[in-house]
Amino acid sequence: MTTNMEQRPPEQSTEKLRIIACGALAREVLSLIENLPHIELTCLPAILHNSPEKIPDAVDKAIIKARHDGIERVYVAYADCGTSGTLDKVCEEHGVERIAGPHCFSFYFGNDDFIARDEDDIYTFFLTDFLARQFRAFVIEPLGLDKHPELRDMYFGSYKKLVYLVQNEDPALDQMAEEAARFLDLEYERRVTGYGDLSSAIKGLA
Repeated sequence: MTTNMEQRPPEQSTEKLRIIACGALAREVLSLIENLPHIELTCLPAILHNSPEKIPDAVDKAIIKARHDGIERVYVAYADCGTSGTLDKVCEEHGVERIAGPHCFSFYFGNDDFIARDEDDIYTFFLTDFLARQFRAFVIEPLGLDKHPELRDMYFGSYKKLVYLVQNEDPALDQMAEEAARFLDLEYERRVTGYGDLSSAIKGLA
């Protein structure tokens, strides 16, 4: 005798989890955890990317704080981000995982696909939604291009194109990205990626 059992979806964990993320990912991570009340988000300043040597220490302190707050499950939503493996050492010391990839451009595109395109994109400057929105604050001003526009070619002379990796369709951001390409005098290309590997990484924590 056989009976038909109703298939139930796997139960989600209810154990508190804290994601420690780059501030440049705040909108995307918040969107992904919207219906996951056991997951909370702590963001570190996105401007740390202009001083990547400071990222590991900042993450280290954030993990220690999470543990002090009684939260054992911690996930780091940073790629290597120019830390040359130092961030991985911090994660290993605390027994936590981080999202795979060398940088957010890679995991937004999909790490495997990004690696496969390596030679095609070797002379490419990338923008995300965040960088399109914050191009002046995170590129123009830190490099002094607002005061010394003649430095543009020194910084970007070896690039051939600007590729905007689109997380969310927004005509206003499209315009900002095109303006950035014109400012840098680079060929413009647009690729819709969505959240890429960030989506599967966060959903895997549920």
